[in-house]
Amino acid sequence: MAESAGTEGRGIRITLEEVAGAVGDFGTIFPILLGVAIVCPDVNISHFFLFLAAWFIIAGFYYRLPIPIEPMKAIGAIVIAEGLSGGEIVASGIVVGALFLLLGLVGGMTWIGKRIPRSVIRGVQAGLALLLLKTSLGYILADALFAAFSIGIILLFFVASQRARVPDISALLVLLIGLAAGIAAQGMPPFRLMPLPALIIPSPTDFIAGTWDLVLPQIPLTLANAILATSLLTYDLFPKKGVDPDRLSRTIGAMNLVSTPLGGFPMCHGAGGLAAMYRFGARTGGANIVAGLFILIFAVAFAPPEVLTLIPLGVFGALLVFVALELGKHSAKTESYLVTGTVAVLTLAVGLTVAFIIGMVLAYALQWRVNRQQSGS
Repeated sequence: MAESAGTEGRGIRITLEEVAGAVGDFGTIFPILLGVAIVCPDVNISHFFLFLAAWFIIAGFYYRLPIPIEPMKAIGAIVIAEGLSGGEIVASGIVVGALFLLLGLVGGMTWIGKRIPRSVIRGVQAGLALLLLKTSLGYILADALFAAFSIGIILLFFVASQRARVPDISALLVLLIGLAAGIAAQGMPPFRLMPLPALIIPSPTDFIAGTWDLVLPQIPLTLANAILATSLLTYDLFPKKGVDPDRLSRTIGAMNLVSTPLGGFPMCHGAGGLAAMYRFGARTGGANIVAGLFILIFAVAFAPPEVLTLIPLGVFGALLVFVALELGKHSAKTESYLVTGTVAVLTLAVGLTVAFIIGMVLAYALQWRVNRQQSGS
């Protein structure tokens, strides 16, 4: 439903509705960042939260709309599944940032987006979902009781949010309960100030591995979901203030070039996040500002690295299941189950980058066959 002319263009507001909308996308933010921090001991999760908070607030003032900031899902899922290094994460952020800044500056988003078949993108989503489910299984088996409790809370909020206008804060609630349980069992961790971000210079091998393992699988998702689908949804929801795809591409490029060399996680926008924030009441950039302030609290709270060890493994398993299901449900919206299924299965067998390349070849081969049959009839 489009935003009415009576409410569009009022600038930044801080209301109860904006606050409710601010947490609408938290369910996809926390699981990925926490999962990466668990498998990569050489990253600092407080810096992940710090830069995410900063860009939420900057985007709120810049767009004056509830444009979400999210960790890049393909990069996050692969890092969690394969345990890659912090240097590779930084390198991938620099490469993807430079790429999308350049594309945004030359106006190349729409042209490229039309040349990646939707069935391949859906296959990438399905493959990521399978990777996350495989990884989550280990956490669930290690802590079945807390995992079952957490999954129950997530399902309860899912049903409530579908039937009534109840903000889905299940990820936030499960995380807080897990922290409380950890503190009760192990005691309060020592207070420490967040260390100042320092410049990280990846090695040449980090750039090679980061580009092959992380950037190539991330490109189609960023093009389709973070930029093209998000732009289209802004015009649906805010007809007078819709955001051009190249503008979104430029902000994705800028925030990754600035943040990842200082320890931030690669970030993007997201149509699903925008829809979630809007559904629960976000209408202006005020929701972004509130979300940024909330996340800033987590940046301070997670400054002591011991905080990560307080959270039961079952919590991570449950949260990863939530993100996997979110990705998986979108993958069903495909025009070729053969291509989508092939990419998904090959992702588990040979990796997402190779699966993406084979999926592209298969999709174009099938399209060529259809065109040939039509021309011959």
